[in-house]
Order: sequence, then C-alpha cells, then structure tokens
Amino acid sequence: MSIAKQKILVVDDEQDILDLIAFNLKREGYQVSTASNGYEAINVAKDINPDLIILDVMMPKMDGIEACRVMRAMPEFKNTFMVFLTARSEEYSEIAGFHVGADDYIAKPIKPRALMSRINAILRRNASEEAARSQDKLEIMDLVIDRDSFLVYRGEQKIVLAKKEFELMYLLASKPNKVFTREQILKSIWEDSVVVTNRTIDVHIRKLREKIGENYVTTVKGVGYKFDVA
Repeated sequence: MSIAKQKILVVDDEQDILDLIAFNLKREGYQVSTASNGYEAINVAKDINPDLIILDVMMPKMDGIEACRVMRAMPEFKNTFMVFLTARSEEYSEIAGFHVGADDYIAKPIKPRALMSRINAILRRNASEEAARSQDKLEIMDLVIDRDSFLVYRGEQKIVLAKKEFELMYLLASKPNKVFTREQILKSIWEDSVVVTNRTIDVHIRKLREKIGENYVTTVKGVGYKFDVA
C-alpha cells in the first residue's frame, strides 16, 4: 500500500496539536482525519477504517486508553496500529496503554521531523508484518525462522526449539518492537486449552534466550515481552 493511500486518524482535545500533526502528515501524503475525544474517535474510525490511530492519553468525555480498549475489542480494529500521544511520563500510564493494546508512544511536545520519522517507520513495519504473515519463513536480523520445520537458523547453525518455544519466538518476531502483554501471549500460544500462569511464560522465555541468545527478546517491566530490533 502506498503512503498516499494510507489513512491516519489523529485524536487530541487541543486544536493546535491536531492542526500541527495533521499539517505535517498531509505534507507527507497521508490521508488525515481528526477527532477531539475518544467517543468521536470511535465513530470516525468506524467510518474511515484508518491504518493508524494517534490517540492523546488525557482527553475529556473518553480518554485515549479507554478509546483504545473499546476499539481493540472490535474485529475491524484488531490489527490497526494505535499510538499514544502523551506528555505524561508516569510509568503506569505506559503500562496501562500497552495492556489495552497500544503499539507505541510518542511524547509531547511534538517535534514534527521526529514525529514523521516515527510514523513512517511504524507504517513500514505494518507493511513488513503483513508480508511476513503470508510467508512460511520469517527472516529477521541474523535469524531465519522456518514455520514448516519449527526450526530457527543462524547462518549455518540450526537451533531446535520445543513447539511452544517456537510458537512464542514466531509470535514475537512477527511483530518486531511490538510489546506483547502476558495476557496476549497466553491467548495466542496457549489459548484456553490448558491452565497456565505468568510463570509459564517466563520459563519459556528463559529457555528461548538460552537457545537463541540474550539479545533478541526484551522484557518490558510490568507489561510483557518484545522482539527487539534496533
């Protein structure tokens, strides 16, 4: 999908912020819609089906975290990228955002050049993830992850993983730099077939790191894990 066809919804209760972000996004060729609170954002999103939604955290009527939670529960927004725009530096707000399905954070005050670089990178990541989902082999960093054989290769080295270790590895690597909460991991890997705990995930992560190395999977304290690509 070309940039010119990609749609972005910007949600903020400060008009000057909306104008600044919208101006810079339009200059990059994106189709831009705006909303001033969470309720309005949900309605606009239903109408335009955006590729990416930028949500301010603190807004009247419905804040960004609640709006994200509501939209993530809707099938049409399951894979939509959602980025929080916030001036708040408290760790708990980021943890709350990731728990409801945020993909990233952008800090205020807005720096247009840095903002555009981040948005472009996120949407490129989205395109690469869509391509990865259609492939049997996922190539990332110095690894090749072969979904058919349940094997991971680093150059000529073959790394054998247990089934759940491989599924966990493939899940994290399929969306590099995305933070997966423990709840998301449990639902994706173990579903509802067995009773597992956070400890189960931690043990599988530890075993995975022992086999592939310590530098791939990063712990995000209080949230979950991500496949870290610099």
